[in-house]
Amino acid sequence: MKKITALKILENYRIWLRFDDGVEGNVEFSPYVGRGVFAPWTDYAFFREGRIDESGRTLSWPAELDFCADALWLQITGKQPDQLLLRLRQERPAHADP
Repeated sequence: MKKITALKILENYRIWLRFDDGVEGNVEFSPYVGRGVFAPWTDYAFFREGRIDESGRTLSWPAELDFCADALWLQITGKQPDQLLLRLRQERPAHADP
């Protein structure tokens, strides 16, 4: 499971992120602005309140808005979920041989 280690709020609803494996890049959030639970983002000051939660597992805002670190990592890398799961299995096997 990925952890976010650093972030910078950029202009035009973009955020730069770095992950614990060294991957870094920008995520575009403008498609969500004003839609459903993301209506508060129409106030750009509210959007700029984005923070990494204590565990590093989510990018979150007040009012319980958040994005999972794994989903953001997938968006930045362009990888598919099965590629992330395969990598996790390799890093943490479910059963170790005796």
